[in-house]
Amino acid sequence: MELHWHIYVMAFIYVIAGINHFRNPRLYIKIIPPYFPNPKALNAISGIAEILLGIGLCIPVVSNYAAWGVIALLIAIFPTHIYMYFDEKARMGLPKWVLLLRMPLQLALIYWAYQYT
Repeated sequence: MELHWHIYVMAFIYVIAGINHFRNPRLYIKIIPPYFPNPKALNAISGIAEILLGIGLCIPVVSNYAAWGVIALLIAIFPTHIYMYFDEKARMGLPKWVLLLRMPLQLALIYWAYQYT
């Protein structure tokens, strides 16, 4: 299976985002809905997942599975977007219209990952 440069762009984005979970954990912990247990652990798990999935996207023999993993991760973290929209403290000063636009962006990211399944 030949990989195209688009998948490497996607991989780079996820690896950098995953690393950022450890560089700036408070940013991510702040947006985890309070009904989820252990926000610190969830931040670390999602950061590790993003890094591993990003690397996996670059390995032809597992890139298909990594793309499915990205889709699962994007679905799993969708509640953070809803939480940010409705909770002013989690909003990070962003206007509600920006937060509203992030939700369909998740669908676009899912579609992008689906192209490599």
